[in-house]
Amino acid sequence: MNRAAASKKPGRLRLGIDVGGTNTDAVLMDGDVVVAWHKATTGRHITDAIVAAAGAVLQQGGVAPAQIHAVMLGTTQFTNAVIERRRLNPVAVLRLAAPATTAVPPMSDWPADLAAVVGSHTYLAHGGLEFDGRPISALNEAEIGAIAREIRGLGLTAVAITSVFSPLDADMELRAEAVLRQELPDAAITLSHRIGRIGLLERENAAILNAALSGLAAQVLEAFNRAIDDLGLSAPLYISQNDGTLMTVAHAAQYPVLTFASGPTNSMRGAAVLSGLGDALVVDIGGTTTDIGLLLDGFPREAAMTVELGGVRTNFRMPDLLALGLGGGSLVRDGGASIGPDSVGFELRQRALVFGGDTLTLSDMAVAAGNMTLGDRARVARLDGVEVALARAAAMIEGALERVRPSAARLPVILVGGGAPLLHGESIGGGEIVRPSHGQVANAIGASIAMVGGECDRIFSLDDLSRAEAVTAATDEAKARAAAAGADAATIRIVEMDEIPLSYMPGNATRLRVKAVGDLAGGRT
Repeated sequence: MNRAAASKKPGRLRLGIDVGGTNTDAVLMDGDVVVAWHKATTGRHITDAIVAAAGAVLQQGGVAPAQIHAVMLGTTQFTNAVIERRRLNPVAVLRLAAPATTAVPPMSDWPADLAAVVGSHTYLAHGGLEFDGRPISALNEAEIGAIAREIRGLGLTAVAITSVFSPLDADMELRAEAVLRQELPDAAITLSHRIGRIGLLERENAAILNAALSGLAAQVLEAFNRAIDDLGLSAPLYISQNDGTLMTVAHAAQYPVLTFASGPTNSMRGAAVLSGLGDALVVDIGGTTTDIGLLLDGFPREAAMTVELGGVRTNFRMPDLLALGLGGGSLVRDGGASIGPDSVGFELRQRALVFGGDTLTLSDMAVAAGNMTLGDRARVARLDGVEVALARAAAMIEGALERVRPSAARLPVILVGGGAPLLHGESIGGGEIVRPSHGQVANAIGASIAMVGGECDRIFSLDDLSRAEAVTAATDEAKARAAAAGADAATIRIVEMDEIPLSYMPGNATRLRVKAVGDLAGGRT
């Protein structure tokens, strides 16, 4: 659609793509310079949107496919599947805890409609640990073998294994997986300690969701690879994670839940790069929702508490975001006093008044006020309630900012997203509004500049080893996970470390959470 002056001699060019519910955005980056960008309507065929958006920026930038160093792609496909209860695998759920935890079986707190889709194939076997690391009961491999044969007889191909306190010691989950593999060699098996944190039910829930997405992950990621091939690109393809880093396609196929909320995370990372600000509030206004979050040192603040996904409580890493049902496609009622949360979504160009449709949207109000250039302004020249609607939208965003703001200190507010013109003015809630150039494709920019990350979140007994040895073990594990996810080992560094002494546990226990990031390594996966 628009482009900056293209480099005549591009260096290590990156192609960033973000597939949203309304638009698919693509951007061509030469270092931190935007060479070209394009927005395409996502529609019902996502691969077509990827080819259209990415093909446009290659053409605009005058760049041959062979000049692209890497392709980074963010997607909402897996989040949408959970929210919409579609394209999910039935899952065999194996919990290692007997005779404990029988009062609260797996999926007890799930919404009934989602539980019905995933199924009720739950098994409670012996195993698990007490809080101090002692076994609840010994793992019974014969018992697990019998469960594996029953799962095979049911034709289930996705399994989630959860052991009590497995982040303390994952041995039982690993042994159970080995037994299951003998009967189910091709099954998609998710081990909870590789995804979630301390907290049995929330970690188990995350593992079940991951297993339920395994079939869709294979299909979607194959489609993404096909779209990249159709564009004639031989560069490696990476998928955005929800912590602002990247993973290989192979890693994403194993852990699709790690893409949840990657779109808003990409927007926040892009906002940081475009604005040059490390600490700020970010408002990302899209076609259906507005996502608001806090940047700390250029990365989104992570949620400290459990996070609900599709009505299911989980405890794996997620950005601390507040989502509003407010966007360019939001329906406006009651003379502008009521906005959303329903939206015309990707049908904006067919249904909005400015395009000759019959539905009053927030974009119509912004066009009528002269804040947004879209469609035919003459169609909305006589609208009533314009000022009321835009004031209501600003009030909704200001209220959300107050909930996200970490203290009374006033931080700048970076405004990005295709719907950014909906918010007018120079400040909001006492914070200066920053409107960076190319903010409308901040999501794709955030994907394109992302690094590769790995994390360790484990409990160590300092009776068995020194604190220095525990820190070394945690950092080594985080670095190894970053390398496994596609980072160049020579560039990996530690960017975050939290240490929490656990006074309720014997053995002078402490919880170490370490995050490592590194530059991309080459090679298509």
